[in-house]
Amino acid sequence: MEGRVIAAHGRQYVVELADGSLLPCFPRGKKSEIACGDRVDLKRTSDDQGVVEAIQPRSSLLYRSNEIRQKLIAANVDQIVIVVATEPAFSDELIARALLAAESEDIAPLIVLNKCDLADKLPAARERLAILAALGYPILELSARDHAEDLRPHLAGKTSVLVGQSGMGKSTLVNALIPAANAATREISQALDSGKHTTTHATLYHLDDSSDLIDSPGLQEFGLGHLDRQEIEVAFREFRDHLGQCRFRDCRHDREPGCSLVAAVASGQIDPNRFAIYHRIVGTRRVA
Repeated sequence: MEGRVIAAHGRQYVVELADGSLLPCFPRGKKSEIACGDRVDLKRTSDDQGVVEAIQPRSSLLYRSNEIRQKLIAANVDQIVIVVATEPAFSDELIARALLAAESEDIAPLIVLNKCDLADKLPAARERLAILAALGYPILELSARDHAEDLRPHLAGKTSVLVGQSGMGKSTLVNALIPAANAATREISQALDSGKHTTTHATLYHLDDSSDLIDSPGLQEFGLGHLDRQEIEVAFREFRDHLGQCRFRDCRHDREPGCSLVAAVASGQIDPNRFAIYHRIVGTRRVA
């Protein structure tokens, strides 16, 4: 039998079969490398349970990792939708890390700036995202409570995955686009300036016959331990025209003389904040 994983929660998975029915499944063996969105071969072990025998070849895999473990987010996705908001405060570095992971897998990115109805917070959020817009990353502004439908055309014909920090409004977007999803939402924790975790597992929803949306748990960190330094460099779009031009082949783009990236920062071709994020990522890549 074949099916598609539409929910991943720990070592238990919900697989949608060809006839649209759902079957809870477990992996064979102790180690599981199954992600929401995977197409799998499975065997029914009872009327209401099955076991995953094999994972079919993937077109993409979005995950985060450190030296010890990896956490799969979604498989076979065409687009990553990074949701940020005018409040609570979002992390520039987390956005950068998610974009780097997407670039390394050739997954198309879309940044959604939510809660744009908060007019007093909007200018500051726009200013922080301006550098990404200048790099060609598409940014969609909306208010999930009133204008979630603005996102739907960007999801048409694709399998998209929503990622972002807790409290950015991902579940509100899902509820608005797919009322039957009943994705739980909670109030923002003002004291922590972050949202409470509302999604505990990844779930795939069908928008229509050709469009799917995967909602993932809120992220506070995005480890890139699976990418080496050269892969990270190439994933920074603005670095690409300058790579390979340093005086030293093993240049770490720090204090070495003749560094093309340092020169590009000095000339304004590379944003210094993005360059600082690069150094933080290659210096400490331990958090998944």
